[in-house]
Amino acid sequence: MIGSARPDDRTDGVASAARAGVVVLELPDRYRVIETRIAAFDLDEAVRLFLEARSSGTRLRAHFCTTHTLVEASDNAMLREALNQPDAVAAPDGMPLVWVGRAMGRDVGRVCGPDLLPLLVDRGREVGARHFFYGGAPGVAERLAESLAARYPGLVVAGTHSPPFRPLTPDEDAAEVELINAAQPDFVWVGLGSPKQDLWIDSHRDRLDAAVLFAVGAAFDFHAGTLRRAPVWMQRTGTEWFYRLISEPRRLLKRYTVVNTRFVLLLGRQILSRRPRQA
Repeated sequence: MIGSARPDDRTDGVASAARAGVVVLELPDRYRVIETRIAAFDLDEAVRLFLEARSSGTRLRAHFCTTHTLVEASDNAMLREALNQPDAVAAPDGMPLVWVGRAMGRDVGRVCGPDLLPLLVDRGREVGARHFFYGGAPGVAERLAESLAARYPGLVVAGTHSPPFRPLTPDEDAAEVELINAAQPDFVWVGLGSPKQDLWIDSHRDRLDAAVLFAVGAAFDFHAGTLRRAPVWMQRTGTEWFYRLISEPRRLLKRYTVVNTRFVLLLGRQILSRRPRQA
């Protein structure tokens, strides 16, 4: 066992929600990995939670965390604060986070954006859920919407938009918020790359009316067909990172060497800090 959860590692249910004034349904318990509180749930529970958010009028934001996310959060106070907000669901995207949770005795499974997106699109058809796809390179959001609509007849696409890569002016940003709200989506899928998408959601959550904002990154490219995903057996065994590394070595070499080494060191420090001191 790595250690039991401390009291502040758990979401305080409806009580904390009432204090925050934003969450009206009980969120999953959370367990701490380094400095981020990770939701202890699995993929099916995640789909149910987000559909319930829509039906109950709750506003949430969902972040899909890997070892890279948590290492960045340890250095970036703004990102760390975004992931730990009362209305934030920091899902265990990377298998190492799942293994840590299970070692703590939590019933947790992998919940990653590319898996959740098609499941929620599929299940959302039953209730007429409306989806907005924001981000990606020019044309990717449109291709994503077309691909999903072909796979899931009845999908309601409220809108798509690929913002420019440069920083937006305040007026441009306000116009994009107005564009999204005018489309009246239930779910906004954001593919801007990490941590930009997580910080964007954090700064826009109070200005957007949708039930849930999702920071899904590469899910846009995977489901639009512009980037191939690792085989299922690699996804399940925690070796998907190796497939991505050999696919994009220049961009990901540092992430999967230096960053992963730092994750192990930071996690080791967390484990040692929880051991009882010897007399």
